[in-house]
Amino acid sequence: MKFKKSKDDIVCVSAVRTPFGKFGGSLRDIDIFDLGAVAMKSAMDRINLNPELVDEVWWGNGDTTNTKDPYTPVVARQTMLKAGISPETPSVPFDQACTSAMTTVKYGSRSIQLGDADIVMTGGSTSFSTVPFLLRGIRWEGKRHTSFLVEDPIIPLGYKDYAPVAVDSGNVAVEYGVSREEQDELAYASHMNYGKAWERGFFKKEMAPFEICKQDKKGNVLSTKILDIDEQYRANISLEALSKLKPVFGNPTCTAGNSPGMNDGATAQIIMKREKADKLGLEPIYTVVSTTAIALQPRIMPVSPGFAIKKCLDDAGLNIQDMSFIEINEAFACVPLVSCKLLSNQRFLQSDYKELVREASAKPILDNDDSLYQELKSRLNVNGGAIAIGHPNTASGARLLMTAAYNLKENGGGYAACAICGGLTQGAGTIIWVE
Repeated sequence: MKFKKSKDDIVCVSAVRTPFGKFGGSLRDIDIFDLGAVAMKSAMDRINLNPELVDEVWWGNGDTTNTKDPYTPVVARQTMLKAGISPETPSVPFDQACTSAMTTVKYGSRSIQLGDADIVMTGGSTSFSTVPFLLRGIRWEGKRHTSFLVEDPIIPLGYKDYAPVAVDSGNVAVEYGVSREEQDELAYASHMNYGKAWERGFFKKEMAPFEICKQDKKGNVLSTKILDIDEQYRANISLEALSKLKPVFGNPTCTAGNSPGMNDGATAQIIMKREKADKLGLEPIYTVVSTTAIALQPRIMPVSPGFAIKKCLDDAGLNIQDMSFIEINEAFACVPLVSCKLLSNQRFLQSDYKELVREASAKPILDNDDSLYQELKSRLNVNGGAIAIGHPNTASGARLLMTAAYNLKENGGGYAACAICGGLTQGAGTIIWVE
C-alpha cells in the first residue's frame, strides 16, 4: 500500500547512537550524562541543527542509582545541558523500562501535534556498568561494619514482587511452542547477520564512533581509543557452544547465549513535522505512520511486541504483509519468535484487539500459519538484533527505529514494523515508512 504524505506527518530527521558497550567494557567508566550527551550532540551535528532550536527533550532513563546525584538527578536536563541545548528548553526524563526510547517518540509527537513544540529531541541512555551496589535498611538502625548486607540490584534482573523476567519469558516460550533449539538458532543468526552488516558498513549510518580517553589523576591523557563496533558481538559464536549453555534462574529455555547482555549506550532522534523539515531543508529519515504504547498481564512479556504491532497495524489500516521488514527487540530470543507466532495467526490479525488482550491473559493464542511464520522470520532483524548488538534497555527502542529506517533506505523504501517489550509486560510499537 502506497503511503500518502502530508505536511503534518511526524518525521525523524536525525537518528544516531553510540556504539553499545558490553558490561564492564570500554564504556564502563563513562558518566551517564556524558554518554547521553554524545548521542544528542551527534544527532544535532549530523544535520547542522542549532541547539537553540530544540523546543523539548523527552529522554528515556530507567536507573538513577548510577548518577552523580541519585536523588532527583533530572537525567534529561543534565544530559541536554552537556549536549549544548539551551537551558530554557524543558525536558522530561522518562522511565517505561525497555520501551522508553520508542515511547519518547510517541510523547514527543504529542507535544508537536498539540502545538507545544516544533522540534523535539528524543531517545534514551543506559549504563549497566556504572550501577552501584546497595546497602538497604541501615539509615535508622545501628549496625556493626561486618553486618552490612550488600545487594546487587541487577542480578537477577527483574522485579522483587514478581519472577525474574527470564523465568517468565522461558515459560511463555514453552507455552507458545518455541523450542530452545529455535531460540539458539535465532541467537546464532543475530551474530552472523550483525557481522555481515558491520563488514559492509551498514552501522556507520546510525553509529557515531566514540572516542575514549584514559587519563591519569592529574587529567593528562594517557591513551585514546575509538570504539566503532558494538562490543556484544561475537564473531566466533557457534550453535554447538550455544547448545551447551544452561538456562538461567531455573527457566526452561533462556540462556546467557540466547539473551542480550547488560549493556551501556545511548540513542538520539530528532523529530518534527514534515512541513518544518521542508522549511529547514532537512530530508526525513523516516515518517511515523502509527505508534502505540500498550500493557498486558505482567507474566506474559514475550507477547507484547506482537500486540503492539497488531495495534499499530489496526490504527494505520495496514496488514502484516505490507511490512517489508520487522524489527523486534531480542530481549530474549523467544520474544521476537513468540511475537512472530502471534503475527502469523490469522485469527489474531483479524480479531478485535481488546478481546485478544483478554484471551492472552488467560491462555496462549495458538494455531499460527507456519508458512507465514517462516516468511515473517525471514524479514525479522535482518542486520542482527540485541543479542549481537546489545540492549542498553532504555535506549534500545530508538535503535530499532533507526536500524529499520536505514535498512529500508538501503532496500528501496517501504514500511517496517518495530516493537519492543518492557518490564512487567509493557510494549511499544511503531510503523515507519521510508520513501
